[in-house]
Amino acid sequence: MAANTVAQFILPIALLSISNVFMTWAWYGHLNHKSWPLWLAVVASWAIAFIEYCFAVPANRYGHAVYSAAELKTIQEVITLLIFCGFSVWVLKEPLTMNHAVGFALIFAGAYVVFRGPLG
Repeated sequence: MAANTVAQFILPIALLSISNVFMTWAWYGHLNHKSWPLWLAVVASWAIAFIEYCFAVPANRYGHAVYSAAELKTIQEVITLLIFCGFSVWVLKEPLTMNHAVGFALIFAGAYVVFRGPLG
């Protein structure tokens, strides 16, 4: 596989990873600031989400050259879960339970099915 081809596969994953860090902060970061008025949490979240879009849109545009839209969505969901797990534990100080692990494992199993090729 040529270096250019490897970059075509890796760049969307890297950009989606960066975008998901921002989106996780946008969606859940305000939970550590419950004293903020709701309008401020919404505006702050929107500002962070704009940065997220600056990575997500190129990730999907570049990624669609080598991945289907369904594959890109699957990659994004797996990345989201991985980043959320770390955020939940380290930032929100919420433990992950066995129920979470089993549920996430089922989602990862679904991702495997998406990428394994045609069934049958």
